[in-house]
Amino acid sequence: MTARPLLAGERIVLVDSRGRQYLVDLAEGGSFHSHTGVVAHDDLLGSPEGTTVRSTTGARYTAMRPTLAEYVLRMPRGAQVIYPKDIGPILLLADVFPGVRVLEAGVGSGALSMALVRAGADVVGYEVREDFAGRARENVRTFLGEEAMARYRVELRDVYEGVDERNLDRVVLDLPEPWRAVGPASTALRPGGILLAYTPSIAQVSTLRAALDESDFELPTTVEVLQRGWHVEGQAVRPDHRMVGHTGFLTTARLLGPVPGGLTPPRLKS
Repeated sequence: MTARPLLAGERIVLVDSRGRQYLVDLAEGGSFHSHTGVVAHDDLLGSPEGTTVRSTTGARYTAMRPTLAEYVLRMPRGAQVIYPKDIGPILLLADVFPGVRVLEAGVGSGALSMALVRAGADVVGYEVREDFAGRARENVRTFLGEEAMARYRVELRDVYEGVDERNLDRVVLDLPEPWRAVGPASTALRPGGILLAYTPSIAQVSTLRAALDESDFELPTTVEVLQRGWHVEGQAVRPDHRMVGHTGFLTTARLLGPVPGGLTPPRLKS
């Protein structure tokens, strides 16, 4: 892929000599201010990614386009985001691939939306707060571009009250009471479709799993993802003193039927 020059309107990351990262909206005539001086945006516009410039005090900053993980942690937000350590497993556990049809209920600031759309999914979001819906749309548009919006729309809807879509492939929930969405999800998903819920509390998991046990969903699983970094400096190698521990639980289940006109699937629960 040919390197694209940095353009006005893009969000980039400036990295200083200590590895600190700053999310910057490039604009003609704009400037980035920090304790080490000022960096003029015009010094970056039209330059290739990876360009290093100096501030007015001589400090060096390197300009890069942010990765999805970097953007999620620094983007404008109105709601708490799902962290990158959970977004990756969600894409695998929900088996998201190009063309898959996904309902995302509770879009928040759009962190998971960006990952779903970039993975090739066609996503409809249900969100009860207009400010969250607007923030999610803007973050998706800014990071992925206007063309991505053809596969992403957000409706001001309460998933607890029902889902209009039918024959969806996936339903992804980031809600306080996901068990209330089990019924609507079962009518919206096709047989074989996957439901995934992100829940911070194990009490939420327990209530959700009880609701799944009384539904047509089968094969439920719940996992927690922990992330521990390591300090590596020469021969000094040890786990970091701090780690990204608990953020949330990921619960999945599959809708196994019944297919109209077919046999009722066997119950897999004890």
